[in-house]
Amino acid sequence: MRGSIIEDIPMTDAQFGMLTTAFLWFYAAASPFGGFLADRFSRRLVLICSVVLWSSITIVTAHVESFEPFLILRALLGLSQAFYIPAAVALIVDFHRGPTRALAGGIHLTGLVFGSMIGGLGGWLAEQHGWSNAYLYIGLPNLAIAIVLFFFLRDPPREHREMVAAVGSAERIRLVEALRSLARPGPYSYFLACQAVQGGVSWIIIGWIPTLMREQFAMAQSTAGFSSLGLLYGFQITGLLIGGFWSDRWSSVNPRARIIVPALAVMLSTPVFLATVWFPSIGLTLLGLGMWGLAMGFLGANNMPIVCLVVDARYRATAVGVMNCFTAISGGFAVYGIGAMRDAKVSVSSILLLTAVGVFVCGFLLWLVNVSVKKRDAALRPLASA
Repeated sequence: MRGSIIEDIPMTDAQFGMLTTAFLWFYAAASPFGGFLADRFSRRLVLICSVVLWSSITIVTAHVESFEPFLILRALLGLSQAFYIPAAVALIVDFHRGPTRALAGGIHLTGLVFGSMIGGLGGWLAEQHGWSNAYLYIGLPNLAIAIVLFFFLRDPPREHREMVAAVGSAERIRLVEALRSLARPGPYSYFLACQAVQGGVSWIIIGWIPTLMREQFAMAQSTAGFSSLGLLYGFQITGLLIGGFWSDRWSSVNPRARIIVPALAVMLSTPVFLATVWFPSIGLTLLGLGMWGLAMGFLGANNMPIVCLVVDARYRATAVGVMNCFTAISGGFAVYGIGAMRDAKVSVSSILLLTAVGVFVCGFLLWLVNVSVKKRDAALRPLASA
């Protein structure tokens, strides 16, 4: 909606960029706290409040007439949306505890990916009806969804509460304890690093690959954007469904399948990205984007099941919030870094090589999660038998 917005609210490119930066910074900062609230209180209420707040902020944004309140509202939008994902994915795994856990999470995320695919409708609405009406058309249905959720969404029993009830001990969930638990070296630290790297790679691909393709292959802007991001998101939706179903089936005999399935998918993407550096072609580039989208689908469907394997059951939503924080921060630095590299006249092949290295590191860290969990389980097995 950039063109429509700056016609009514004059601003520099730096100010317009700050609208997204403010959103990401506040989203990152609030994510761990949002996850903690979902662990400490009702996940249902945290989720519903998040939807109500971001819908209301979107509606209010339709009426701003200057840059400063626009910036404040974008920051508040990031703040309010930070509470949704940790509560939503934790709620899903509370409902789905066995052979449907990854597929249920994957189906949920297809909605977010599909929303990204049709995000261009915002620009069309702004052109046809004005950006203010576009914000209303987006905000009002979201508010209606929140009302529906209030009446029909319920909190299921939580696994750790059932365990606590069985042993008759008191439950304590505090933010400092949660962060201290998550900060311990182990599988979660590797998974957190993996998420940070994949966030950087994903934001590079989303933010810069269409531009690089347009320059490298002399493509039209619309063609480059549609062919790259359309393919990426299409394969991601496929990966969310296939990866969720596959790991659900395999996890019945090997719980670490939740980690192995996405790790293999990410590692298989690396050679294709390297091939695009050595043999530049549209076909290889699109194949690499498709494989990365598929891998991100596999990983997205298994994110919360992996968290369930490596994190104390009391702190699952907090763990997701911390991951979202690091992903947003690394993504912001990555997008800025590639821009700085382009200003310094760094070649397209060097940028693609850096992306390929990031893909490999992401897969390697995910495999370290698998090795760490395997060692942990092997160490605990004699204690359990004793």
